[in-house]
Amino acid sequence: MTSITVEHTRAEGSATALRTGSWLMGIAAAGFIGYAVIFFVRNFTDSFLELGIGPNEVNVGKDEIQRFSPSLFEYVSHLHIAVSGFIAATGVAVLFLVAYGVRRGQLWAWVGAVAAPVLGLAVALPAHYVNGFDTLGHLGLIYLAVVIFVVGALVCLRGIVQARRS
Repeated sequence: MTSITVEHTRAEGSATALRTGSWLMGIAAAGFIGYAVIFFVRNFTDSFLELGIGPNEVNVGKDEIQRFSPSLFEYVSHLHIAVSGFIAATGVAVLFLVAYGVRRGQLWAWVGAVAAPVLGLAVALPAHYVNGFDTLGHLGLIYLAVVIFVVGALVCLRGIVQARRS
């Protein structure tokens, strides 16, 4: 009787961890998508430059870049669009992995959901620090989403490990 109660309690704890953690991971993935939308929209506004990047980081704006070199402006614009697409795509992939695999305790889905944004951030973040683009205004929303994501991923991992032990 005691072993049945312990196993039932472990299963409940695992399900709660998976549900809570996957919600947090999903919220963070939606945050990645939201950031990508902001990034995309700013490309077509007078702001042009990314969120949190201003005269302290780049001493020219949209009009000056266009006047200096229309082809450079188009090139930078196309990079903004491409990067926003990849950020959004990562968020969508993570959402699907979380909803259809992580929440069910699938370790392969958890690995994929964690690996995708980790790879993206590992490639993208270092250049921010080296080039002085590491402002809180620029990276703050990403930092927030990453903190939420990491907490959710750790909670989910605990649930996956608990489920495998039962």
